[in-house]
Amino acid sequence: MAITRAGVKGPIAVIVLAAGAGRRFGGGKLLAPWRGGVLIEGALHAAFAAPASQVVVAVGARGQEVARTVQAFAVRNGCEERLRLVEVAAWEDGLSASLKAAVAALPAETSAAFVFLADMPLIPDDIPPALAAALTPGHAAAIPEVEGELGHPVLLGSELFPLVAALTGDRGARKLLEGLGDRLARVPTADRNVLLDVDTPAALAQAESQIQ
Repeated sequence: MAITRAGVKGPIAVIVLAAGAGRRFGGGKLLAPWRGGVLIEGALHAAFAAPASQVVVAVGARGQEVARTVQAFAVRNGCEERLRLVEVAAWEDGLSASLKAAVAALPAETSAAFVFLADMPLIPDDIPPALAAALTPGHAAAIPEVEGELGHPVLLGSELFPLVAALTGDRGARKLLEGLGDRLARVPTADRNVLLDVDTPAALAQAESQIQ
C-alpha cells in the first residue's frame, strides 16, 4: 500500500518477529492463552491492520506450531494473500537473526518496513499510520515515543535494510536507531501499550488487565 500524503511513498511491508523461545516466560509464550485465542494473535491484529501490502512473519522456536497459528489467523481474517512466513534457522542467535532473515525476504521494491514484536499484543491501530506519515525525506526511521521512552513498532526506511545484515545479538535494530540522531522521527503518544511486551506470566496478566 502506498502512502499518498506526507511520509512514505511506495510499498510498505510489515515484519513480525516471532522466532524466540520465550525462555523467561517458561516456553511457549506466543501460544499462551490470550483473549480467547493465543498471544501472538494480538500482534497479528495490529500487523495486518497496518498500512502495508505484505506481512512477513519470522518463525523459529516451535516454528511449525506458530506458523500454523499465523496461517489460521490470516485465513480467518481474509488476509492470507498478504502473509509470508519465513523460517529463521539461526533463531537462537537473537532478534537480529530474525530481523535479518525477514528483511532479506522483503520484495525488492519495498520502501519501508514496520517491525513488530510478536509478544506485544496491544499496539494501537493508529500508531503505524502515524509512523508512515512521519517518515519524511531526511528521516531514515520512525518510532513511537512515550515520555522519552522509545516503543514499538519501528518503521525502517529501505536505506537501512543493507545495514541490518551487520546486526548481531538480541537487540534487533535498536543499535541502528541509536545512531540515527535527528534522522530518527519520534512520534509522541500517550499510549503506553507501545512499551508493553510480554516476557513473563506476570506481564501477560498485566496486559490482560488492560483490556476494556
